[in-house]
Amino acid sequence: MRLALAWSGGKDSALALWTLRQQGIEPDALLTTVTEGVERISIHGVRRELLLRQAAATGLPLVEVRLPLPCPNDVYEQRMTDALGAPPLDAVDSVAFGDLFLADVREYREQRLAAATPPRQAVFPLWGRDTAALAREFVAAGFAATIATVDPRVLDRSFAGRAYDAALLADLPAAVDPCGERGEFHTFVHAGPVFDAPIPVTTGITVERDGFVYADLLPAVTVR
Repeated sequence: MRLALAWSGGKDSALALWTLRQQGIEPDALLTTVTEGVERISIHGVRRELLLRQAAATGLPLVEVRLPLPCPNDVYEQRMTDALGAPPLDAVDSVAFGDLFLADVREYREQRLAAATPPRQAVFPLWGRDTAALAREFVAAGFAATIATVDPRVLDRSFAGRAYDAALLADLPAAVDPCGERGEFHTFVHAGPVFDAPIPVTTGITVERDGFVYADLLPAVTVR
C-alpha cells in the first residue's frame, strides 16, 4: 500500500501514524491544509513553523495544500484534487485519516477519493475505537500535546493552552468527547513515539476569533 496521511498536527493524526507504523505501513507523505496569509494549520490555528518541525521530526515529506480565507468548499475540493494529481501524491493509492466515528465525515472523504483520477481508497486506522480508551492510550504511550483550539460553546475557554494529559481528561465535562471528535477542541502534538525528538513549544496569548478560542503556540528555544 502506498499511502498519504492527512495530518492536522493533532493527537488523532499522530495516533493514526503510530497505528500505521505498528502495522508496518510507512506513509509516503503527510498532507496538511494551511491557510494563506495567516500561515497556520487550517482550523487548528497552529503556526506553520511548528507544522514544519513536526514533519521533520516524523521523517516524512510534507505536502501543504494552501487554502484562502475564507475558503469555499469548491475551492477546497479543487486544491485537494490538484494536490492528489501532483508528485508525490500522484503515486499513492490510499489516503489515511484519523477520524473516529463521524459517519458523514467518513462518507464525504470516501466519495471524494473515489472520484479522484485515478480513484483512491480512504483508510481509517482508528475507526470505531472507544475514544475514552484511546485518549488514555495516547497519554500512556508518552505522547505530549497542548490544547490549541477550543469551541467555547461546549467547552470553557480556560482549557485553551492546557496540556492534554490525565488531569485534563478528568476535568472534561461528560458531554465533551475525550478526543474532541465533534470539534470541541483541537490539539498540537509536540512529543511522542512518532517523533525522533520533541518539538519544544511555549504558550503565548489566548485570543477569540470567529467564534473559537485559540492558544497561540510558539516555538521554544532549546537551551543546551
